[in-house]
Amino acid sequence: MSVRTPDPHPGWLNEEDLYEARRRLPMVYVEAIPVRLDSLGYVTEVGLLYTADDDGRVYRTVVSGRVLYRETLRAALIRHIGKDLGPMARPQLPVSPTPLTVAEYFPYPSETGLVDDRQHAVSMAYIVPVNGECSAREDALELSWLTPEQAMSSDVQAEFIGGREKLIRQALAHVGHTP
Repeated sequence: MSVRTPDPHPGWLNEEDLYEARRRLPMVYVEAIPVRLDSLGYVTEVGLLYTADDDGRVYRTVVSGRVLYRETLRAALIRHIGKDLGPMARPQLPVSPTPLTVAEYFPYPSETGLVDDRQHAVSMAYIVPVNGECSAREDALELSWLTPEQAMSSDVQAEFIGGREKLIRQALAHVGHTP
């Protein structure tokens, strides 16, 4: 069983109100795929998190979380990267943060292939270079830095749930890595 750390920035909804909102509205999220770059700007490593659900199942995921009321996407990215990778991660957001893709999660299998049992969520996904010291924080159990080839291997891809392995493949294809 995982232990949830209380969110120090709960936004404007308590747990009961959040539950009710999730039943009625799509929730807005950001997802960040942290990467390390070589001197020419090519992706050499991808940062993937291990986390556990309430039933104790361990799986891989990426930095992700809700966008709070009156919060910019940039601020949400910085907040979630700091929360999941630590305050010394030093993310390098572009001047104009345009998402790699907009991912749509449903609480049931759908044509998108992305599932979030809790809700319908719309997520802006970003590739974010990080230059600093990173370590798994908050709900994450471990942070692994893998080469793009390792991240796209069938063994690693099978460790994702909810279709996030598709997001990793799409992100790596976007930066020139194909299986």
